[in-house]
Amino acid sequence: MKGTVAQERIDSPVLKEELYYTRLPHGLDVFVMPKPDYNEKYAVFATRYGSIDTTFLRPGEEKATLTPAGVAHFLEHKLFESREGNVFEDFAALGASVNAYTSYGLTSYLFSTTDDFHPCLETLVDFVQNPYFTEESVAKEQGIIAQEITMYEDNPEFEVYANLLQALYHENPVREKIAGTEESVRRITPDILYQCHGTFYHPENMVLFAIGAIDPEATVRLVESRLHGHNHKTLGAIRRVYPNEPLSVAKSQVQARMSVARPLCYIGFKDVDLKSGDELLHRQLTTSLTLQLLFGKTSALYNQLYETGLIDTTFNAYYTAEETFAHAILGGATPDPAKLEAVVAAGLREARENGVTEKEFERQKRKSIGGFLYAFNSLEFIANNFVSTHFRGSSLFSYLDILQGLSKEDVERCLQEQLAGERMAVSIVWPQS
Repeated sequence: MKGTVAQERIDSPVLKEELYYTRLPHGLDVFVMPKPDYNEKYAVFATRYGSIDTTFLRPGEEKATLTPAGVAHFLEHKLFESREGNVFEDFAALGASVNAYTSYGLTSYLFSTTDDFHPCLETLVDFVQNPYFTEESVAKEQGIIAQEITMYEDNPEFEVYANLLQALYHENPVREKIAGTEESVRRITPDILYQCHGTFYHPENMVLFAIGAIDPEATVRLVESRLHGHNHKTLGAIRRVYPNEPLSVAKSQVQARMSVARPLCYIGFKDVDLKSGDELLHRQLTTSLTLQLLFGKTSALYNQLYETGLIDTTFNAYYTAEETFAHAILGGATPDPAKLEAVVAAGLREARENGVTEKEFERQKRKSIGGFLYAFNSLEFIANNFVSTHFRGSSLFSYLDILQGLSKEDVERCLQEQLAGERMAVSIVWPQS
């Protein structure tokens, strides 16, 4: 191809980074962040298609398509098998590392390399855009994923988490496991895979992010050339259909017995005030900061729980949010789940009544800012978080501005509204008798 690729340059003075953006004729958003001082080069090719997207209306259709749980994850696995062989071997021959993952809201394919960036990028775009499924290969994969599901179901940490989502949500598909069930996987066919690929893997529903010592214009040209022969027509909006989710939790508590040395206890808080764009990022950062203030390893409550033996180093607290669901989760191994729940509830009640100190708020906020700036040394962190933030309608470049703008009042509002007891659920895995 001849001529110059039209690009928009986006500068971040605070981060001292520059980003080049191009929207290709096929509808694909391409972002390139030059990092001339890095040997590593990294690229992510992602689609806004995750495990929760089981019901949707394809552009131009009025009847919803219903698919079995686990199709997005199944499709991720199958794309690594091409007519010519195994894609992992292709990347290995180029001296590159390739991987992929499926979450609730997206599927990402990625590689890292120090050499042969362009051949690696060609391979990435080609295998993601050129599906190949047969009845035999799908049947084989069904067996492989069924074993994977069984393995996860035998994992106590995974099961206590999955059970908590079942307790928090009545209808939202986030309550279903990303890989699906053995029964749902058995219902996946090549036709379903081709249909979902044709819908969600259209360039309009995807983004490509590349970072490292690479030339932005040459990178965009290469991507455009690999898509050129596909003759993608304009897709239009995909209408995702999600059930109406009640405000309440489905169950206040769920229990199971598995092979564990000590009980596992996860406590969840369902967030019903859902956001999008920068508002979602603001809520995510606010809640994450609040959880660190209360339950981070330097907090008084964490040390109380640890010193009394109610928790150990497996204890963690985090917040997950998309446009269609959001929740905070904390917990780990404990000798006494009921007492852990009671002490956590008392700690939250005290924080709601007394608020947080300005000194501790500012200290934790500075720590969060420092952690973000340090993470910006990782190309993997930048690429994957840029893509996920982009799909939520915001930008990773907004992260620092929003974080710096958080106030103590934001945290205290979070304590009152998002970590309230009426939307709390508990999941416990007990040792087998």
